Amino acid sequence: MGLLQVATNTVTSAVASVTLTGIDSDDVYMVAINNAFASADDDYEIRITKGGIVQSDANYDRASKDLKTDAVFGNTAGTNLTEIDFSAGIGTSGTNSHNEIIYLFNFANASEYSFITMENVTMRDDANDILFGFQGGAVHTVASASDGIHFFLTGGNNISSGTFTLYKVV
Repeated sequence: MGLLQVATNTVTSAVASVTLTGIDSDDVYMVAINNAFASADDDYEIRITKGGIVQSDANYDRASKDLKTDAVFGNTAGTNLTEIDFSAGIGTSGTNSHNEIIYLFNFANASEYSFITMENVTMRDDANDILFGFQGGAVHTVASASDGIHFFLTGGNNISSGTFTLYKVV
């Protein structure tokens, strides 16, 4: 098994969002987010694209296990959401970066839902070394082909840096 790079975006100056497209087969795809920072403390959100258009409908369902070093583990879930929230709050500098691996299933299949599994880790507090992560999954409950994935921040802040890469798993 290997990875074939489909699209990448290395953010070096502030942007409102990052979109990666190019999914054109029934293969499994993977997204890697490396060393991402925000212009202000915020949470990452995910939406998918269909025909290059970001889907903001209320058809996202998600569930995850929340892993925390400063508190007990927890469970988070939601249905009929307008986006997928899978982050614990990324920071602006130091060790507060966000790192994530996302797998994409059934994206090019026009008769199936698009599924996502993910795991991430974020250092939330430099002074207290609070590590936070999610492991879980989500689905866009619309049976039609999807071609990409879109990232933005909940509070409307900018993504100030990071590398976002879409791979086909071969």
